[in-house]
Amino acid sequence: MSFRAFQVEKTDAGFVRSVIDRDVDDLPEGELLIDVHYSSLNYKDALSATGNPGVTRVFPHTPGIDAAGQVLASNDTAFAEGDRVIVIGFDLGMGTAGGFAQRIRVPSGWAVKMPEGLDARASMRIGTAGFTAAECVQKLEQSGLTPASGPVLVTGATGGVGSVAVKLLAGLGYEVVAVTGKADKQDFLRSLGAVEFMTREEAAEGADKPLLAERWGGVVDTVGGDILFNAVKSLRYGCSAAACGLVAAPNFSASVLPFILRHVNLLGIDSVQLPIAEKAAIWSRLATDWQMDLADLEEPLTLHNLSGAIDRILAGQMVGRGVVDLYAED
Repeated sequence: MSFRAFQVEKTDAGFVRSVIDRDVDDLPEGELLIDVHYSSLNYKDALSATGNPGVTRVFPHTPGIDAAGQVLASNDTAFAEGDRVIVIGFDLGMGTAGGFAQRIRVPSGWAVKMPEGLDARASMRIGTAGFTAAECVQKLEQSGLTPASGPVLVTGATGGVGSVAVKLLAGLGYEVVAVTGKADKQDFLRSLGAVEFMTREEAAEGADKPLLAERWGGVVDTVGGDILFNAVKSLRYGCSAAACGLVAAPNFSASVLPFILRHVNLLGIDSVQLPIAEKAAIWSRLATDWQMDLADLEEPLTLHNLSGAIDRILAGQMVGRGVVDLYAED
């Protein structure tokens, strides 16, 4: 059985991307064979597609850390042919052939049954990026965040995680302040619910100071670096920042003072190895009380224009969520 797939091949001239025909027999072992209807484009996919060794080491390779579709065959009684499923994280699209293909074969422990209220396309508008945003908000609320805590800062606000975080937080009644380097996207962010804006430069001011004025009731940080620790230094007493990204930098200049003088928390967020039961619980929330219409965030993609979108997301030129229709033709 053949299917279409986006492939990255390592050559003497560099990494070459193409759309090819593959055979199901070439897929790795796993209990579930899935017909993938939709995937989504994340920053990690772009790193995989350009040979970043921290993401993917063995080529040729099919990236795609997200997939949503229907079970074609199952060796696990927990899943039946025809079940609608979501797969995000674990090794999908990293060392294992990923969701930028019409077929994947994966361990059943990686899959979540599609909850009522979502379909394949809607779930991939969320994808890993939106799921991570929801995970940030959930962990902040578990640490005490409420709308009364004060304004919530979202960095990298036009990106996949940031844009969903803005929309989710605003829908839950929070006052959202968005950090972006794209001044021309303020109207877009305002339409998602942001009420105030900061430039990257403003968010980075005061990196040499041990503390900054208390301002934030919570923080969703997607960029890392000194912008993240500036946000920590600006948290109100007892409040928290959730860190889930490093596009600006993986490190920062830090002091213990915010923690011991203001009783604040820096919360780490990982969506890759999060236990499947916890993933299922968050997907359930995204299908019910946290359900959002993300059509205004979607950029429709196909296997054939995916390569250009990868270049744009690496250059910081993509806004919102790239959703890949595996069966669409250009």
